[in-house]
This record gives sequence, structure tokens and C-alpha cells, in this order.
Amino acid sequence: MASDTLSVQESGPETKVVAASPYQFAKRNRPLTRRQRVLGVIWDVFKKEPEERRYVLRLDFFLFAYSLLSYIVKILDQSNISNAYVSGMKEDLKLYGQERNLFNTFFNMGYLVGSVPCQIVMNRSVRPSLWIPSCELVWAALVMCIAACKSARPIYGLRFVIGLAESAAFPGFNLILGSWYTPEELGKRMALFEMSAQAANMFSGYIQTGVYSSMNGRYGIAGWRWLFIIDGIISIPVATAGYFAIPDFPTTTRARWLSTRDRDYSVRRMEAVGRKPPKKLTVREFVRIFSSPRPYLFLLPYNISGFGSYTSYFNLWLKAVGYSVQKVNLIPTAGNGIGLVAAYVGANLSDLTGVRWPWMIVSVVPILVGAIMLSVWDIPASAIIAANFIANIGTPLQPLAIAWSAEVFQDSAATRGLVLGFGNTISYTMSAWLPLLMFPSQDAPHYKYGYQLSAAFQAAAIVGILIFLLFTKWEQKKLGLVKNDYGLMVRPDELDDRLGVVEVNRDEKTATVVKEIEV
Repeated sequence: MASDTLSVQESGPETKVVAASPYQFAKRNRPLTRRQRVLGVIWDVFKKEPEERRYVLRLDFFLFAYSLLSYIVKILDQSNISNAYVSGMKEDLKLYGQERNLFNTFFNMGYLVGSVPCQIVMNRSVRPSLWIPSCELVWAALVMCIAACKSARPIYGLRFVIGLAESAAFPGFNLILGSWYTPEELGKRMALFEMSAQAANMFSGYIQTGVYSSMNGRYGIAGWRWLFIIDGIISIPVATAGYFAIPDFPTTTRARWLSTRDRDYSVRRMEAVGRKPPKKLTVREFVRIFSSPRPYLFLLPYNISGFGSYTSYFNLWLKAVGYSVQKVNLIPTAGNGIGLVAAYVGANLSDLTGVRWPWMIVSVVPILVGAIMLSVWDIPASAIIAANFIANIGTPLQPLAIAWSAEVFQDSAATRGLVLGFGNTISYTMSAWLPLLMFPSQDAPHYKYGYQLSAAFQAAAIVGILIFLLFTKWEQKKLGLVKNDYGLMVRPDELDDRLGVVEVNRDEKTATVVKEIEV
């Protein structure tokens, strides 16, 4: 382990000695090799100095890898109802009405009830490292209970409580990831986090196909029932690992896999970015947050595109035109694969350019095009398949919006968490009833107004992105904010003490001479 250091800071005739961060000199001071530049495009740690590289890799191995795995499990447990429905569940339980949509409606109702309270709990009383894994254990057990249901009614209740438990995961992980990673690291990781949902949807199709082929009728249990049992069994060990892997926040962490030096550096790193640590949420702070127009203007582009999501109805069209059960489950996974690639490329472009909003607009456009094509409907079957596939190119939209929120709301950890919590509450509130109007089961696979409304929502999302951008720029100018080394807007006094380097000329942003002394 490297020895502790002190920094001698010389400013004109005056020299003073101050404590340094353990990794104060992690900023790259040597030119990148060609190999580092190439690998750095793929993953940013290759561009970092050895000390910081080891630190970020440790975050990736424990926090980020667990976030991905846990979210994959969440999506599996959330979306398996759709695969089960087209794999025998509909016929076995005689579900010939709106039951499929109601399963999602009750899940969404539970999710929206829990989203904001879960954020308040993690900001006020219970550590995320205890709350999120405990919620995951609850929903894993309830998912397995669906396999024993003989009718739709008990499934409604189970789906409500599963949604309530799962509401802790998505906004919780987004808040935690945004509290540990810098802007140049966050975009691609948020995209990969979102891509894990696409991967889960792919795995769900593969799992259901495998289960249906090999387990259908085993021990007298239908294949669709085995899907819930297997998904629940997968979830339990993943949930248990969360008690160890989730580090809470830099200022409150007790993670055993972080050394004392790592914990000190974590705090200083976020201070350098300008990202404020979490503090206890009070009623006064809550009122202050939501008396500003900022959260509401952000929620417009964050939510409205999702109101018109339509790719989950693709399998109903496939089944209606005569594809086998295996193909109904497998073909949509190609769209998930497109989404994986699009999310990674879009996030890398946003990290390289240092801006989020242009790539968010680029993400909305293919969803809009697909909705317009499906609105016409009287097109070849290949065009209908293409329209559903190209919508997946819009996958980067949500992770880029979340990364943007971590940056524009970096002055308040409570705002970051609550905005995402409210955003998910709005999303699931709308999802509880809007699909019943846009995509009624009895009209499948050709819906009267669903795709037309979806196109309108996508156009509104583009307008919302531009409105929030203009408001943010106006507010930053009004508050006199300046850009720091990470491209984020902070108060002028926050330009000081960036990883121990003091600015002596804020206008020109010139640093003092820093020398390292071994002690």
C-alpha cells in the first residue's frame, strides 16, 4: 500500500501544507498509448492511472456487477407473466378477458404505491444494503407462489405485493450508482444497467422455451408454472449477496470490500465532481424540492416516451399469425439484442461528447418511426416485424435521462432519489390504466388507437427534452454557476479543493503548484 502523503501548495510567496487524498495524483499525467485509447473507448478504466483504475474496478466488480445481476432477476420476475401467458397459462386458467393486462395493472399499482416511500425510507432510516436485498427476498418468494395459483384472482394480489417489493430496486440502484461514479463513467454504466433489462427479457424467452420443451408436464406441473418456480429459485441467492455487495453511499458506507483509503477517496471524488452526499430528508427539504419547477420539467421527457411503449405486444401478433410457442418466445429476443447494442453505443457517444440530450432525441426518433409504421398497419408482415425491432434502438433513452438527472440534480441527493421515485410512480400509474385503453386484449393484435397515441407521446418527448434543456441553461445562468473540470455546473466556490488541488485564479482556472511529500 502506498504511504500517506501531504501536499505543499505554493501560491506566490506563500506556501502551505495540507492533507492530500490517498489517490490525489490519480489524474492522468502521461499520454495515452494507442492500446489504452482503443480499450478506453470500450471501458473507461483503461484510461485511468493505476490507483484509480484499481478503485473503479473494485466498484465495478462489487457494486455495478451486483446491480446488473439483481436488476436482471427483477425483470425476469416482473416480465415472466407475459411469457407464461402465451405458453399455456391463458388456456389452463381460462384467461379470455382482460386478465393479461390486469396482471400488469396490479403489479403497476403495487409499484407506484411503493416507489416514493422506498426512496424516503432509504433517505431517512434504513440503509439500501439492508432494504433492497430484503425486498428482493420477499418478491422471490411471492413469484414462486404464482405457480400454485388455480385462477386469476390470487395472482392479482400476488402481483400487487411483488410490485410493491420491486419498487425499491430501480430508483434505488440508480441513486446509488449516481452517488459513486463520475460523469465520464456514469453514462455507459447506466446504459448497461438498462441493457440488463433487455438481457433479462432475452433470457426470459430462452428460459421459457427451454422450460416448455424440457419441463412441461414434469411431475404433473405445466411448463408455465415451472417458469415461476425457477425464476424464484434464481432470485434467492442473488438477493442474499446484496447484503454484502451494496455499499450504501460514500459518506455512510460500511462495505467490507472498501478499505479506509478507498472510503476517503470515495468522498473526495464526489466532492470534486460537485455531487452532494445524502442527508436526512425533512418535510422542509421535501417542500423545497417540489416547489421548484425543475423536477416537473424533467419528468416530462423522462416519462412520456414510456407511456407509448408498444414492443411488449409484439408476441401477441406473432401468436395471432400462427407462429409456434417456441418462436413466439424467441423472435422478440432479437429486438432485445438490438436494444443491447443501441444502449451501449448511445451511452458511449454521450460519454465521449459529454452531453446527454442530443442522444436522447436520437433515441426517441426510431420509436416514433416504428409507431408511425404500426399506425398504418396495412403493411407487409416483414415491415411489422421491422417496426417492432427498430423501436428497440430507443433503449438508450432512459439510462441517458437518468445520467442527466444525476448531473443536473447533483446539488441534492434527496432530489435525485425522489425525482426518480416520482418518475417511476407516474410511469406505473399510467401503466396501470393506459394500456387498457391503448392496447385492449380483445383487439389484439390490431389496435385502433394504440400506435397513433404512441407516436404522439414520442413527439411530445422530443419537445420535453428541449424544454428542460432550455430551462436548465436559463437557471444555471441565473444562479451564476460555472463549469468544473467534469463539465458539470457548480457554484464558483466549489471549484476549490478538487482532489486536493486548489485553484488560485478562478477566472482562468489555473491551479497552484502541487508537490507530493512522503510522510
